[in-house]
Amino acid sequence: MSDFFNQIYFGNSGLDYCWLISAILIGLVFQKFASKLISNLIFKIISKQTASISKEELYTLLHKPLSWFIMLIIIYVASSHIHFPDSWNLVDKNEFGLRMLLSKSYQLFLISAITWIGLRTLEFLMLILLRKAEKTDGKQDDQIIGFAKEIIKIIIIIFAIFIVLGNVFGIEMGPLLAGLGVGGLALALAAKESLENLLSSFTIFFDKPFVLGDTVKVGSVIGTIEKVGFRSTRLRTPEKSYVTVPNKKMIDAELDNLSLRTFRRVNQTIGLVYSTPINSMQSIVNEIQKLLDEHSHTNQDGKARFTDFGASSLDIMVNYYVDTMDWSTYLDVKQEINYKIMEIVEKYGSDFAFPTQTILLENQNS
Repeated sequence: MSDFFNQIYFGNSGLDYCWLISAILIGLVFQKFASKLISNLIFKIISKQTASISKEELYTLLHKPLSWFIMLIIIYVASSHIHFPDSWNLVDKNEFGLRMLLSKSYQLFLISAITWIGLRTLEFLMLILLRKAEKTDGKQDDQIIGFAKEIIKIIIIIFAIFIVLGNVFGIEMGPLLAGLGVGGLALALAAKESLENLLSSFTIFFDKPFVLGDTVKVGSVIGTIEKVGFRSTRLRTPEKSYVTVPNKKMIDAELDNLSLRTFRRVNQTIGLVYSTPINSMQSIVNEIQKLLDEHSHTNQDGKARFTDFGASSLDIMVNYYVDTMDWSTYLDVKQEINYKIMEIVEKYGSDFAFPTQTILLENQNS
């Protein structure tokens, strides 16, 4: 066994390879433990601000990126004493070759892992703020948190890209930024629609035509606002589907914020049979009007009027407003009033009409 440890293989002893393999195996075994330990340490530092968030939520967010980061550090430390054989005649890592490819690849993975940790940490911090915002009455702070999260996320990603371009690919950022100024117009023209959606997101944020949780109608789409992003707004429809609408359309199209209504309207027509006496007709209309005026969930704008002589019925218009935005309550009130209308019609000896046709046959003698 000692011969194996001392034997040189590709410029390194067997013992060197054993240390490398052992370090990687130990890293694979203990990376979960190490990531949990770091997560607990972070949680302990900010525990005063995380009363509504558990350690498990933080661990779930940071486990994978921390594991990758820890594994990359272990690989770097374990492979630091491994050397390429001199017989390979490899150039220095500052010149293009195998050493440079390995070095640049490692830097790219390391920056990616750090960026991943930063994004997940942002998710956790925003989750803390969101839980606090849920305790407030308004939805505006929820929307601000989501908007700020998107902005910071983009800043982190752009910053990481600049680090990769500068440190990994060796691109000088000064001339690059100057070049972006020259090519900015062409980029803006190519991304015209995306820029319009981006500017529209700021309009939504400052003008506040709606906030998270509002039910809106945009064109033919009706849904509840669940997320406002830089490019689009996402709505949950009554059919529970998830619709994505570009922010530009949310601003340009006619938008009806249904959540800002104070009442839900009911407009229906009741058709009674033509055999209904005029006195009964007047009493039925007056009774329905009284019902609308005195009901606890309707306002004073309710109207009941005999409006038309229909093809097969005497038509009474019933129009009123229910003072609730809750769909279930609205249906209950409407059902209750419909039952009362049926009782009124029955009370005065009338009945509801249905489409009928009368055919007269003439006896023609030839």
